[in-house]
Amino acid sequence: MAERLAHYVTLTPSEEEALGQLEQQERSFRRGATVRGENDLGRELFIVQKGWLYSCVLLSNGSRQIMRFHFPGDVVGVTSLAFGRSIDSITAVTDAVLCPFDKDRLATVFEEHPRLSALIFSISLAERASLADRLASVGRTSARARVASLLCELLARLRVTGGADLLEFHVPLTQEEIGDATGLTAVHVNRMMRSLVDDGLIARNGSTIRILDEARLTAEVNFINRYAQLDTSWLPGAR
Repeated sequence: MAERLAHYVTLTPSEEEALGQLEQQERSFRRGATVRGENDLGRELFIVQKGWLYSCVLLSNGSRQIMRFHFPGDVVGVTSLAFGRSIDSITAVTDAVLCPFDKDRLATVFEEHPRLSALIFSISLAERASLADRLASVGRTSARARVASLLCELLARLRVTGGADLLEFHVPLTQEEIGDATGLTAVHVNRMMRSLVDDGLIARNGSTIRILDEARLTAEVNFINRYAQLDTSWLPGAR
């Protein structure tokens, strides 16, 4: 988590120590395991140390809508801060290691380190804006644009810790999982992926994606990197 936040500001030793204290415990989950179900009680939040996960809501017809994918450095279960019960289900995409902590411990970090509090709040707003962009894409754009937009979003988020020059990345998602994030069937996802490959926008090697023409890809879907636009000029001073 400290590595992710350090992308935006230079952390002080005391800030790094405070964040490190949230990752003192580890809990392992196998691929497909449910970390927490929808409407479950729980005061815990989780920092992702290894692996990928997703948050989803289950619909009455048995289908699911994946709202967000989670990578190392992400805080999962943030809605526990506002509600007594989970509003979504958290599932491991791959084998994963999470660091659980009670939300009271985060309250202590916020009290003692207001700059971290403001930065985490800003990142949460960027995540909300990114989710709104994807929902607009799902509701108003073509199938190809939905898949391309999701790839752009994943790349933008992975660059926070992987570096601005990152063009090739591992995507351990099934076509069904991509479909549940974009409102498409697995068959349709496969066709759209092939279309992006055929047009020279991306290359695929198993679960590895390489962006070949980023400018054309982002222009096609009018992608906005919300994480690159984060304004940190207003943050309070570090303690």
